[in-house]
Amino acid sequence: MNSSELDPKSGEVVEVAWSKRWQVYQRLQELGITCWCQVDHPLRVKITNTTEAVQLASVVRRLSASPRELALSLERAWHRS
Repeated sequence: MNSSELDPKSGEVVEVAWSKRWQVYQRLQELGITCWCQVDHPLRVKITNTTEAVQLASVVRRLSASPRELALSLERAWHRS
């Protein structure tokens, strides 16, 4: 379904830095997650299942975390495997 066919007010607002919201929007579009991002409006996302919720959390974390935080997360994952 095309995101332009849906009402953007039906999605949940995702709080991300204004400087990062277009990057988050772009990645969610690539993942096929319905979302809207208009000039001077917050990013809105329509989550329909658990997989999409996990993908959203991952995208936001990846684009919001500092390089140090990402490196520590990667180290922890490496030690767990």
